[in-house]
Amino acid sequence: METVTQTIQGVPLNHYIILSAVIFSIGVMGVLIRRNAIVIFMSVELMLNAVNLLLTAFSAYRGDPAGQVFVFFIMALAAAEVAVGLAIIVMIYRNTNSTDINVLNRLKW
Repeated sequence: METVTQTIQGVPLNHYIILSAVIFSIGVMGVLIRRNAIVIFMSVELMLNAVNLLLTAFSAYRGDPAGQVFVFFIMALAAAEVAVGLAIIVMIYRNTNSTDINVLNRLKW
C-alpha cells in the first residue's frame, strides 16, 4: 500500500516526471527543428509549462510551497515574454512579410 508521500492524489510522482519530460522534449524538438518564429515561440512556452508542472508536482510531493512560488514567478516571466516576443514577431512580419527565421538574415543589411 502506497503512502501519501509516494503519490500526489492518486498519481505517482514518476508519472509527473515522465509527462514533464515528454512535454519538455516536444518543446526542445520544436525549437530545434521548426523554422517558423511563432512555432518556436510556442515551443519555448511548452518547455516553461513542463518545468511548471514538475515544480508543482515536487512541491506537492514534499509538502513545501516553495515550488509553487517559483511557478508563480515563471508564469509572470512567461507573460512578459509573450508581450515582448509577440511584439518582436509582429515587427519582423511587418518588415519581411514572413515569420520564417531564415528570412531574418536580410535584416542585417
